[in-house]
Amino acid sequence: MVGQWRAVHPGLDTGPMEVIGRINRCAALLQQAEDAPLRRAGLSRPEFDLLGALRRTGHELTPGDLARETFSSGAAVTKRLKHLSERGLVERRGDTRDRRVAHLRLTDAGRDLVDGILPEQLAYETAVLSILDPGGQGELAALLGALLGGLEGRMSALRA
Repeated sequence: MVGQWRAVHPGLDTGPMEVIGRINRCAALLQQAEDAPLRRAGLSRPEFDLLGALRRTGHELTPGDLARETFSSGAAVTKRLKHLSERGLVERRGDTRDRRVAHLRLTDAGRDLVDGILPEQLAYETAVLSILDPGGQGELAALLGALLGGLEGRMSALRA
């Protein structure tokens, strides 16, 4: 793809396209793999991310908190929470001062599911990344962390 663009527009720097294109392609391939351990547990990655946020923070969160923790829209969080609640993995408690606010926490079943699937999911992710040596994985994590940190602070300015 980059070579084709260089042929059409030889004066343009296609370096950014090489990075962004590869990140997008990796994301697409990872989504196609569908996180096998999660799929076997009947969870999507976004649902697991919600459960994981509740587990790792160790306290109740509001839907807004979960949206921020998982970089999801409020509507998407609401839909996922409905499904997770129906499965008995998350429970909702109303706020005593403001009935519009809900506080969410894992049920015992939700905590057991997260704790049970996490080692298997991490083993799966380790296998996915095994094409890189540990040093390369660390370097990639650091580079992606720097990119992510920069984007989180600048995205609203870049959209303008």
